[in-house]
Amino acid sequence: MQLRMWELLRSRSNIYYIFEYDRGRVMRLKNDMILQINKAAKGDAAGMVEFLNLIGGESDNLLFGANGFHMTAEAEEIFIENLMESDVSALLVGKIEDEIVCVGSIMTSPKERISHQAELSISVKKKYWGFGIGTYLMEAMISFAKRNGQTEILHLGVKNDNINAINLYKKMGFHEVGRHKNFFKIEGNYYDEILMDLYL
Repeated sequence: MQLRMWELLRSRSNIYYIFEYDRGRVMRLKNDMILQINKAAKGDAAGMVEFLNLIGGESDNLLFGANGFHMTAEAEEIFIENLMESDVSALLVGKIEDEIVCVGSIMTSPKERISHQAELSISVKKKYWGFGIGTYLMEAMISFAKRNGQTEILHLGVKNDNINAINLYKKMGFHEVGRHKNFFKIEGNYYDEILMDLYL
């Protein structure tokens, strides 16, 4: 039954938003590859650590460089396990076949006075830039936030010269609300962090 469903989804060439279900989404990309976005499971831990250490070296847009994500697979597994049953925080993993190609996080504070807001972040493997994956991942996370009945504000920070990401966030409805001056220092050069909010 699952195989027949995948064959049906692949045949619907006029639809890019293919299928949505309780725990994830399935989409066909511009290059006809199938992207599946789900909540991270414990079995994703090692792959996520490898993914993050790889993408850290693919650009200067993250807080760490190549191999700069120092959490072990075991620690990442515990972190994922603690989030799996949360209704207001989540790690989302996007895969093409079995390859992790994107990761998104939405984190809500347990402190009551700020529990109506959540911090959002995304990352996409460089060889998959330009296929719409960032848009699909953002849509999945915003949908998760809207459905949980608690989140009212999503906020994020982005390096001021990351123009593609800034344009994506604006397309999704985020607005600049401030800046952290000289927030990043990379090889002696300073960059601002642009702060952006989306009111749901």
